[in-house]
Amino acid sequence: MILLLVSVAQFLIALDYSITYIALPSIAAELGLEPALAQWVVSAYAVLFAGFLVVGGRLTDRLGPQRMYVGALILFGAASAAGGFAQDGALLLAARAVQGLGAALLQPAVLGLIGTTYAPGRRARAVAVWGSVGAAGLAAGAILGGVLTAISWRLTFMINVPLTLLCALAALSLPHAERNNAERIPVRAAGLGTGAVLAVALGLTLAADQRWSIAIGAVALGGVLLAAFVATERRGRNVLIANALRRIPSLRTGAAATALYMASVGSEFYLLTLLLQDGKGYGPLEAGLAFLPLAALVTVGSTTAGRLIRRHQPRHVLLGGFVVAAIGLGSLVLTLPGDDYARHLLPGLLLSGFGHGAIYTSMFTLGTHDVPTEHQGTAGALLTTSQYLAGALTIAVLTIVLGPDPTDGQFRAAFLLTAAAAAGGAAIAAKRTGHRFPDLSTVDPAAARRKDHKGR
Repeated sequence: MILLLVSVAQFLIALDYSITYIALPSIAAELGLEPALAQWVVSAYAVLFAGFLVVGGRLTDRLGPQRMYVGALILFGAASAAGGFAQDGALLLAARAVQGLGAALLQPAVLGLIGTTYAPGRRARAVAVWGSVGAAGLAAGAILGGVLTAISWRLTFMINVPLTLLCALAALSLPHAERNNAERIPVRAAGLGTGAVLAVALGLTLAADQRWSIAIGAVALGGVLLAAFVATERRGRNVLIANALRRIPSLRTGAAATALYMASVGSEFYLLTLLLQDGKGYGPLEAGLAFLPLAALVTVGSTTAGRLIRRHQPRHVLLGGFVVAAIGLGSLVLTLPGDDYARHLLPGLLLSGFGHGAIYTSMFTLGTHDVPTEHQGTAGALLTTSQYLAGALTIAVLTIVLGPDPTDGQFRAAFLLTAAAAAGGAAIAAKRTGHRFPDLSTVDPAAARRKDHKGR
């Protein structure tokens, strides 16, 4: 029951990030959003999601994963309903931001339920299932978005409401974990970090509209906020990321991998949506169906990675996924000007889709492998923070590269950037991290007790 509930929640989180891609042109047309502003339908969700994930992790550690799971689902469902009924762009973007906040509270609760339910030996398999469902959600979002947008783009929001209600009701029967009322919530640090990313992403958006003076000011503000965030993390007592967690090699590698994943195949959905609808004249339903082979191979790649991880190191599986993804994205750079879908697009979609699924599953398995049980929620939040912050910034950069009316050359340049990011991910995965792990007693009470017992 717990694995089913966390899988459905992860499917919703991933689905809601990608389901709006194909709906973007329809949303922009009905609500009168310019292209640079329309991308915030995706970015508003991503930035708030990433910015408050670690806060969600701390709240999960303090309140217990079951309570957080139910509360976050209710918030997520309410924001989805508000987005579905929105009559102007400002209300829609606000609803998307609240959706992102709800997802930020939900994701750590999901990982917390996995961490407290499964022993370390079985946890890797549970995380692999969870990762596979998340990858499938990202892919299914593009297809389902096309089907629902053909009826009304508002259905891409309303579909969440019954699912969140059912999951919340089912979760009420789960046992309550013990509260940790001593846990302090680093809201200030989260606010500074989120503000920094929002300012930089806004600056890039304004640069796409050639509003250079305001864009430079926004980026400069982002730099100031980032410096304040770093100072708070170095000297503050209530930090987002504990020093011992920062020194876990597998967690650092996993965070870098999640960022490069979103900069590569994670942004492929956005590029393909614009390429198919704006560049090649596909309708929403046609575009959604064109994503079907990609979605199928994402699922195949995730399932294959889950099996390989049982026999091989997650780092090796991650390396293979990035290599396949880089080849697939690179082939799209060479062939996308052609108009024959089966000959010019399908091979690249199949390869990048398989790599996408393999990366998604293995990067979370690697990143959480050496983290203490008590801090699985926070570690998972760190990995997803890196993932979605990179996604928001990458989409902002791609918006600049594409411009208001992209040509084949601009699409090729954008896909080349994603292929380069996949190659960078392969280089990260190929680098050996060693087997030296830090003393986790500062963040793991159980480790502290074991260390003290050995001393006596």
